[in-house]
Amino acid sequence: MQVTVEAGEGLVRKVVVQVPTETVEIEVDNRLQSMKSSVKIDGFRPGKVPMKVVKQRFGERVLYEVAGELIQKSFQDAVTQEDLKPAGTPQIKDEVIKSGEPLQYTAEFEIYPEVELAPVADLKIETTVAKVADSDVDKMLETLRKQHSDWTGVDRDSQDGDKVIVNFVGKVDGEVFDGGSADNVDIILGAGSMIPGFEDNLLGKAKDAEFSFEVPFPDDYNAANLAGKTAEFAIKIVDVQEPALPELNDDFAAKFGVKEGGVEQFKKDIRDNMERELNARTQAITKKEVMDKLLQANPIEVPDAMVQEEAKALEESEKQSGTGGREAGDYQEDAKRRVQLGMLLGELVKVSEIQPDADMVNARIELMAKDYEDTAEFVNYYKSNPQLMRSVETLVIEDMVVDWVAEQATVNSVEKTFDEVMNPAA
Repeated sequence: MQVTVEAGEGLVRKVVVQVPTETVEIEVDNRLQSMKSSVKIDGFRPGKVPMKVVKQRFGERVLYEVAGELIQKSFQDAVTQEDLKPAGTPQIKDEVIKSGEPLQYTAEFEIYPEVELAPVADLKIETTVAKVADSDVDKMLETLRKQHSDWTGVDRDSQDGDKVIVNFVGKVDGEVFDGGSADNVDIILGAGSMIPGFEDNLLGKAKDAEFSFEVPFPDDYNAANLAGKTAEFAIKIVDVQEPALPELNDDFAAKFGVKEGGVEQFKKDIRDNMERELNARTQAITKKEVMDKLLQANPIEVPDAMVQEEAKALEESEKQSGTGGREAGDYQEDAKRRVQLGMLLGELVKVSEIQPDADMVNARIELMAKDYEDTAEFVNYYKSNPQLMRSVETLVIEDMVVDWVAEQATVNSVEKTFDEVMNPAA
């Protein structure tokens, strides 16, 4: 077997393979011989058909069958011989399949890149350090109280934090647009639930007030026919209500499932939840920081076939979860990053000789279970499902790699508040 390798653009390789005539003919003859005893041809008794006739009748078909099998086998032999690692299915073309001649074809495919890691010790990593303060817990308690406010009508002009109940009709270019009119709509002033500028026009208005105003839709508004256009809204204030915060007592705590311990236990539960969320967020920030620095230090070219496959998987995953909506091409950048990181992490696992730690896997499942009412059922469900267990092991290995990189690299810790970590945009 003759093999010639040509380097194409980037990771593309073209392998020209030639299988000797003798190899092809032996396979064809063996196949025809095995058929001879069973073929039925008019004028000949079963098993007595001359080989020449069998070859005339079935030779071409058998030649193509044999050629297909030899292409598969010889391709595997060729990439092994040339120490190539194909990424994806090869494109077979330029086949030469003729009786009495060598079998020849060209296989075009991408290969996996060679990954040579830059020294991890040269990386500079910034990590985030934060803790839950008493004031953060108090702020969360106030938020919960506001969310469970009782609303009482007031005989005064509306102000920030009030709930106004309105009827409105919105028009663009003199026509009521789809979804532009509604009655008895609750709007909490300052919550930002309406388009920018809408709530501002409801401030300082009393019950039964009727008025109109103009406000533009944002340029990136999700309804393309309204984006950037100015709408005129006719408003009637049905009612103005102010919040009456519930008292922070054992009854209020019981609304959140606190059966024993009252307010003090409620505060402890809130702190525990906040600390768990804060820890998860700081770990995610550190993980992204490590991944970003790894990519910067190790720019690698990845097979386009793998990127396309990952992009399709991302799109399908978002559709199933109901978070889709991006254009198909918008997945390419995320997919490329994931493929690059997958290769880098794979190499780091080899270098660090990291293996999934059973205790860390169990701890990860226990942590995930805290978000569910029946934690034991959740844990048992995961541990009885090999696929789910592998997914958790992958997450644990990623965390272990991040920790390993952080131990080797130069780390600069930055202290932040709970709000700075959890609400960076604010």
